[in-house]
Amino acid sequence: MLSAKVTNSCDYIKVQSADFDMAFEYQRLRESEINDGAVVIFVGLVREFSQNKQIKSMFLEHYPAMTEKALGAIVADARIKWPLGQVSLIHRIGYLAANAQIVMVGVTSEHRHAAFAAAEFIMDYLKIRAPFWKKEMTNKGDFWVEAKTSDNEAVAKWQQSGLQETI
Repeated sequence: MLSAKVTNSCDYIKVQSADFDMAFEYQRLRESEINDGAVVIFVGLVREFSQNKQIKSMFLEHYPAMTEKALGAIVADARIKWPLGQVSLIHRIGYLAANAQIVMVGVTSEHRHAAFAAAEFIMDYLKIRAPFWKKEMTNKGDFWVEAKTSDNEAVAKWQQSGLQETI
């Protein structure tokens, strides 16, 4: 583990190079909030193909102090907007092979609507607010990944609905 931060007694935020165990992380969410009726988990993977290039691997780097602060603020914003139980946010760094797990967002809530919305919100804001830099190693060379228009559009959706960030 490179860094970990707890922003709320029910929040688990970790940036690490090691892979995570989905069964373990799911169990952590289930055991922490016994009154919640919904558990939503999203896992992002390294794609094998991106922009007509076959990806062999990806390298992710970050600035620890900035990253922890940004991830904590995103989770705190989600907590303001929805009644959440446990929130787990794990993001990997370093070299990752194609199909490797990159990120996991897990959210519990009394009801599914809040859990789904909060997980999507966290991922959308993570894509544009968390300081991670990604380099793809492909069959056509190595390329730093640029911000995508679709990521900004996803956040714009939250802002238009009045669910923008408070940071």
